[in-house]
Amino acid sequence: MTQTEYLIVGASHAALSALQAIRMQDAEGSITMVTRDDALPYSPTVLPYVVSGRSAPERVALKDGAWFAQHKVGFIRGAAVTAVDAAARRAKLSSGEEIAYGKLLLATGAAPILPPIPGLKDVRFHVLRSLDDAVKLNAALPNTKQAVVLGAGLVGMHAAENLAKAGAQVTVVEMQPRVLAGYFDAEASSIIETAFAAKGVKLMLGAKVSRCETAGQGARVATDNGMSLDADLLLVAAGVAPVTDFLAGSGVAVDRGVLVDDTMRSSADGIWAAGDVAQAKGFYDEAKTLNGILPSAVEQGKIAGMAMAGDPAVKPWPGGVPLNTYTFFGQQAVSVGSQSEGEVVRKEADAKHYLKIVMQDNRLTGIFGINVPFDPGVMWEIILRRIDLSPVREAFIAEPQKTARAIMSKTWR
Repeated sequence: MTQTEYLIVGASHAALSALQAIRMQDAEGSITMVTRDDALPYSPTVLPYVVSGRSAPERVALKDGAWFAQHKVGFIRGAAVTAVDAAARRAKLSSGEEIAYGKLLLATGAAPILPPIPGLKDVRFHVLRSLDDAVKLNAALPNTKQAVVLGAGLVGMHAAENLAKAGAQVTVVEMQPRVLAGYFDAEASSIIETAFAAKGVKLMLGAKVSRCETAGQGARVATDNGMSLDADLLLVAAGVAPVTDFLAGSGVAVDRGVLVDDTMRSSADGIWAAGDVAQAKGFYDEAKTLNGILPSAVEQGKIAGMAMAGDPAVKPWPGGVPLNTYTFFGQQAVSVGSQSEGEVVRKEADAKHYLKIVMQDNRLTGIFGINVPFDPGVMWEIILRRIDLSPVREAFIAEPQKTARAIMSKTWR
């Protein structure tokens, strides 16, 4: 049985951030990192570029073997954790090996949700969550003439664009009345929908798939409005859910994700969680929520690592603020914060541009744009820091990017 002081399960942003935080405080304690992916660490944000062929899969690693050796980390890939015994402080791997740990970080991420569609499990389909998924989808592009994408979230829309650019006839089926409903209102979504329609992508919005069946080498998709769609490639992009199945019987409290406190500590002694798998305090109402974005994963990983290593400088998690940037057909959409927490103080749109600013008590709570220049990271910080904008309120509303940069230069020196 392997023994390690720190066991990190997962190898993306939250896991790597935690590892670096641990090493800042504890240079010698043994660390073992385990990932179910048979690959070096990579970012999920690179997957659309692997699908399109712009990024080679062998060149997307965030860290290499030499880095792990330099930081004295045992890196085990291609092995999933199948069970955790919190009382005994042991984790079992899919290989049958057991690892005894002193402290454990769960950074297992999320996995695609398969909707309960009759016949779906009997047909060939793709998902897009791992590097292996992206490689398989890229290989399928040249032979795809008719593609159906189930879901109009970020993953589905990225895939639909890549398929269209590869020459396929693409149909997107979405239950919601608009695309990217979790990020934009109807007016903003319509700009994105128009761009996709102009490229020949058919959007079936407000439609539900009632059945899937095999049709030749592909699949036939039936919808509740009587449509029948044949596809030689079917992509299921109906969302993701935290990977927590291996925690059954472990004693770790799980709701939608692993429930954690403000230092990412779980209900079980010696176990923390960070990233997509962690259900932590929200920013606006402090209810426990999932916030699966890269900046949150990095910050949660840092907090967890510092807490695990006993770093006295650890600061509590401030709460999750959504942030997403989305590029489509050369255009860019940005969504930062909440659309419902406050008053809309500016909203304007034309055929290709959109801007909405939401404030509460002279503090920014949300900003959303399409083809409008502003730095999402700076806006994210202004929200997180609850900066009082009353002295520059009108200037900020009129010129958000210029004013935000001035605030940043004065506040963050």
